[in-house]
Amino acid sequence: MKLLVTGGCGFVGSNLTHALANLGHEVVVLDDLSTGLRSNLKGLNVEIIEDSILNVDKYRNDFKDLDAIFHLGARGSVPRSIKNPVLTHEVNATATLRILELARLSGTHVIFSSSSSVYGRNGDLPKNEKLWLSPITPYAASKLAGEGYVQAYAGSYEVPVTLFRFFNIFGPRQRPDHDYAAVIPKWIWSAMNNETIQVFGDGEQTRDFTYVDTVLNTLIKTVEEKIVSADPINLAFGNRISLNQVIALLKGHFPNLQVNFQGIRSGDVQHSQNDPKLINQLFSNIEITGFEDALNRTVEWLQQNHTQIVGGPKVVD
Repeated sequence: MKLLVTGGCGFVGSNLTHALANLGHEVVVLDDLSTGLRSNLKGLNVEIIEDSILNVDKYRNDFKDLDAIFHLGARGSVPRSIKNPVLTHEVNATATLRILELARLSGTHVIFSSSSSVYGRNGDLPKNEKLWLSPITPYAASKLAGEGYVQAYAGSYEVPVTLFRFFNIFGPRQRPDHDYAAVIPKWIWSAMNNETIQVFGDGEQTRDFTYVDTVLNTLIKTVEEKIVSADPINLAFGNRISLNQVIALLKGHFPNLQVNFQGIRSGDVQHSQNDPKLINQLFSNIEITGFEDALNRTVEWLQQNHTQIVGGPKVVD
C-alpha cells in the first residue's frame, strides 16, 4: 500500500513509519520538523516532505493515489496550547479539515489521532466512548474540533475514517529534551543528567500509560484489515498507574533519583483510565507490552541513543 504519515518524523509517527516500511509498504512522510527529528527515520527508504500539514493542499496531485492517511501530525502539549491557543487550533483542527478535504476528493481512508484530553471535566472512571465530553484546555478543544470534522466528513461525504483517542503513549524516539516533553521521557532524561525531577501535585495522579508498540500494532491492523469507525475508539487498555509508581520504578534504574513536588499545574487531569471493552471487540490479538517492561525498554533506548536527540529543533511557541 501507499501510505501517508503526517508527523512522521515525530514520536509515534516515526515508529509507525519504521514499522510500515519494514512490512514493505510505500510510505510518504509530511512533517515540518518543528518538533520531529529527521534522524528518527535514518536509514529508511521513505519519501520525506518537509512542510507544514497546513500546506497539504499543495500536494493534492502527489497524494491522490494514497491507500490511507495516518494523520498523526499535531501541535501537542496542554501547557503549550494554553500559551498559544490560536496556533494550536490551526494545526490541530484546520489542518485536519484540509486533510479530510484531500481524502474526500480521493476516497482515501483517514486514521485520525485524537486525545483522551477531550473528556476534560468528566471525572468518571474508567473512561468509555459513550461518556460526555468537556474539554478544559485549548489542546483538548482543538482535538475535539478535529473529531467533529472527521465525523462530519464520514457522514456527509462517506469518507472512510477511523477515529482513535490516544491516552498516554510513551516509548523510544519520544523527545525528552524540551519544556513540553511528556512526563516519562522527561523524567528519564532528567535522571540521566543527574537533575531533580519535577512533579506537579502529590504524585498520586494516575494515567493509562500505553507503550508505543501496542499503539503501532493497533494502527497497522486498522489499515491492513480496513477497520473503519466514525465513532471514537479509546486506544488504551485499562492501565491505572500513578506517577509515584513510575518514580519507584525509575529509582530501580537511578537509585539517587531526587524528586521535587510542586503545586498542581493548570489544565492537568487528576486521573485517566480507559475501559478497553470496545477496542478489545474491534481488535483481536493485540500484543500488549506490560508497563514495567515498556519502561525498562524506554530507559534503555534513551541511554543508548541520547546523542540522536541532543541538538534537535527547539520547541517554541
